[in-house]
Parts: sequence; C-alpha cells; structure tokens
Amino acid sequence: METLRLGSRGPNVKLIQSLLNRIGYNAGTVDGVFGAQTQRAVIAFQRDNGLTPDGIVGLATWREFNRLLSGYDTYTIRAGDTLYSIATRYYTTVNAILTANPGIDPNALAIGQQIVVPYGIDIVFTDIDYTYEIMERQITGLKVRYPFLEVGTIGSSVMGKDLYYIRLGIGPNEVTYNASHHANEWITTPLLMKFIENFSKAYANRTSIRGYNVPSIWESSSIYIIPMVNPDGVDLVTYWPNYPNPIYQQASRINTTGLPLPRVWKANIRGVDLNSNYPADWELDRQLKAAMGITGPTPRDWGGPAPLSEPESRAMANFTSQHNFRLVIAYHTQGQVIFYQYQNLAPPVSRTIAEMFSRASGYSIAEGPAEVSYAGYKDWFIQDFRRPGYTIEAGIGVNPLPLSQFPAIYNQNEEIMLLAAIV
Repeated sequence: METLRLGSRGPNVKLIQSLLNRIGYNAGTVDGVFGAQTQRAVIAFQRDNGLTPDGIVGLATWREFNRLLSGYDTYTIRAGDTLYSIATRYYTTVNAILTANPGIDPNALAIGQQIVVPYGIDIVFTDIDYTYEIMERQITGLKVRYPFLEVGTIGSSVMGKDLYYIRLGIGPNEVTYNASHHANEWITTPLLMKFIENFSKAYANRTSIRGYNVPSIWESSSIYIIPMVNPDGVDLVTYWPNYPNPIYQQASRINTTGLPLPRVWKANIRGVDLNSNYPADWELDRQLKAAMGITGPTPRDWGGPAPLSEPESRAMANFTSQHNFRLVIAYHTQGQVIFYQYQNLAPPVSRTIAEMFSRASGYSIAEGPAEVSYAGYKDWFIQDFRRPGYTIEAGIGVNPLPLSQFPAIYNQNEEIMLLAAIV
C-alpha cells in the first residue's frame, strides 16, 4: 500500500477517511485530500491503537486499517468467554459470529479455540472511489463473513488482475449481472458489491428484501455476479493522475482529446472498448467506427483488432457459454434507461421483463440506443442465445457519475436484481 501523509490525494485517502469516520474518528469530508483534519484523525487512531502518532499512514498503520477494512478479526477464546460477550466487545451480533463460523457450538467453546468475529460495520463502502484492490479486499472479507458464498475467477485482465465472480444461491435458475465494462462507469461496481452484501446478510438472517424472500431465491436461483469486468481501466480512471504503475501512464498518453482522462476513458488498458469487442456484427461496427476516424487504440469506441481480442471479453464470453443463463444484465451509466433488443432477435418475453424492470426502477425502456451500436455483450448474448439480455444505464449526468448519486442508483436497481432472479 502507498504511504499516505499530509498532502496526499487519491482513492486510498478517501478509503481511510471513510473508515475513520465510520469508527468514530472525524476525518472530515470524504474528498480524497489528506488535509489537517484527516491527519488529526489518523494521529488519534494511532494513539488509541499503540502506534507511533505521527499522522503518517505507513506499513504499521495500514496493517491496523486493513484489519478493519477486511471486516473481521480472528479471536482466540479465553476463560469465561461467551459468544454474547464477544459480540458485545466487537459491536456485532451472535448471529454474525455463528454465520462466519459454521459448525461452531456456542455451548462448547474451548479455551485457545480460534474463531472469526465480524466487526459491526458493513464491508462495502459506497462513498469512495473504487479500485481493484479495494474491491478485492471486500470480496475476501465478504467470503469470510459469509462462508456460504461461492467466489471464483473467470479469467484475468491484460495486467493479470483476476476477474472475480460471486455466486449467490444454489438453485437451477441461472442469471448473471456484470459491471464496469467501461472504466469511467465504475460506480456500477459498488452497486453490485452492495447488493452482494445486502443479499448475503438477508440470507444469513433468513429475512426478506423489499418483500422478496431471500432464502427462497437462494434455493431456486443462482445469481452470478462479475462486479468489475475492466479492472485495469477502472484503476486507470480512479488513480488518475497519480498512477502507482508506469503502465497506466503509458496508456494515458492515448488520450489526446484535451479532456481529463476520467471524463472520456471507457476502454481497457490497451485502448479497446470492451463493450465493442464481442462477435455481434463486429465487422459492421468496425466499418462504422472507421468512418468516424476511429481505427486504433483510443479512450472509447474502438472495438479492437478482432472480436474477442481482449482477455476480459474472452473471459466473459467463455464464462457465459459455460452456463445456462436464462437472463443477463450488463450495468452501465448513464441515462436511466433499459435496453432490451438487438436486431429484433430478443424473444417476446424480453419486453415483458423490461416493463417489470421499468416499474421497479422508474427507468424508461428502449430497444436500443439512438446512435448505431453493435458488438456489445448484451447484443452478443441475445444474438447467440436468443434469451433476454439487458443493458441498464444507471444514473444520469456526466461520467464518471458523482458518488452523491449512489443512494438513488442503488434504490432504483435493487428490486431489478431481485426480480431478475425469479422472472
């Protein structure tokens, strides 16, 4: 982890500001600027945790922060301990401890026995810019808190980052949702991550969400979520302009638009727009883009040298082909619209489901975008499988959307993600 001190900026500053505020240390506005108030909060945290109170977030302080950010502690049972007393000490619940430790007998705790104790705060923060590292830490923490989750990878990115999937449920009705095909649309990643956390919590507590019986959905359906299709591109956008890796600096030189990189960058690290890299009239898309002067690596719209030329899109296509998905959703921003058609190949039920999604979210419905568009993930799925596929454009404004929109975006889309698993 990078060392943070007075004057530092970036997503990791936002991360510690958000954490400190959550645990009772006033770090001020979560703005990504390490100012005097954030420094004072770090010093107070260091003093309370036996660290050198120098206001610098180095290895030792990061070690303590990471323990909290992971969302759990490993606790060794002592004489007189009960799960209730441990839960009280960690501001958590007995049920949370039981969930994280399947098979534990609360009436037969043994001195020296080690257990996982989840902290009484959520793992998925929704007021911070997302990086691959932040997402990966949260996935690890969620898996520890909720051991019933299935976590795996579908492949890796150009830079070797794992493309994670998380499976919710064990039922035969398979659906899949993905986010962050486009780098500057990364707000869709915390949308899916927060859904994973809320759904897992409801399943562990045997409760419902918005009237939907989560344990019943768990038994009948399997929801496969790929929360970050384009991790290299997301990091390129969220770390801008302070890059931790020279590869990001090299890629950023492709941006000759004169606009700030986060405003324009949708592509992967090689300048390929992943949502124009699927074999759905890819050649036609190439010809149309060439007529617009797009013939090589660029921040957006170039579909690459060939369909599925990129490891990220290949992984998505392979993963999709290996499953029997009844329905797919690809999350993008912005526009508050649901696209459901491709070349008139979508089955009639696609429109019916889109209308259900529209009622749940308040989003409008359209067959396709106003501009000519081919070679997207949803397009390829409809073309090859003749099943319902959706591109949902969340939020409204200029990408990347401000985090102030996140509560509304989540509220608009949570029921869609519940509905999609059972329609």
